[in-house]
Amino acid sequence: MSNRLPIVVLIVALLLLLSTSIFYRVLEVETAVKLRFGELVEANIEPGLHLKIPFADVIRKVDRRLLTLDARPESFYTVEKKRLEVDSFVKWRVVEVEKYYLATNGDEERAKVLLANRVNNDLRDEIGLRTLHEVVAGERDQMMAALTERLHEAAITDFGIEVIDVRVKRIDFPQEVSNDVYNRMRADREKEAQQYRSEGLELAEKIRADADREKVVIEADAYRQAEFTRGDGDAKAAEIYAKAYNQDPEFYAFSRRLKAYEASFSDKGDVLLVDPDSDYFRYLNKVDVQ
Repeated sequence: MSNRLPIVVLIVALLLLLSTSIFYRVLEVETAVKLRFGELVEANIEPGLHLKIPFADVIRKVDRRLLTLDARPESFYTVEKKRLEVDSFVKWRVVEVEKYYLATNGDEERAKVLLANRVNNDLRDEIGLRTLHEVVAGERDQMMAALTERLHEAAITDFGIEVIDVRVKRIDFPQEVSNDVYNRMRADREKEAQQYRSEGLELAEKIRADADREKVVIEADAYRQAEFTRGDGDAKAAEIYAKAYNQDPEFYAFSRRLKAYEASFSDKGDVLLVDPDSDYFRYLNKVDVQ
């Protein structure tokens, strides 16, 4: 029994070695290509357990997840010859495995280098067509959309890579450019503030004019109403006086004459030269003094 144990262990070891040489596994997040004596014989192998010919077949696995290329910052020049330091990144994934392998030999780092070179070339072309203001703010979204589409078409054709998105993380300016940018930004903000002030003044003048017009209308209506009320009151007063006068004309004339006396002699310093027999003293002459 003891003599047979080493043989059993050897057989088990050989079987394990043979199984690892015959079988291979592709994970869910991977795809693979099969090389036979260095020649590509099968591409885009699905996830699962597969067979291969020992010592003849070589399996190269490729990550098919969404990957990120964080490109190195590069210098680019605008159409005005202003230098910018641009830091960008790319979201990409492998979709055509055979083309990807032929272009990169299945090396992800080589794929990143090729993709980074293409990104820099396209960024240089896009930025070179635009002014500093357009790159920084004016047409940045349009530039990124055009860059993504352009890079995707080239990468899918040459490398079998799908470019999902291209974004600029940061744009730095040399000192001479920074001053121009800040001055332009300040001028834009001052222009915008002046526009807001002008619109505010215009609106204030309009509100003030509307208020003045409304004031005139209100005062006119109030004056008209006051005059109408005063006229109505005067008419009623005249009617009352007329009725009172008709009831006792003599008493009415007497009361009016007393009011005239009161008004005439209200001030002790007043001097009045009147004929005692005049009609003015008619009621005073009739008074019997006991």
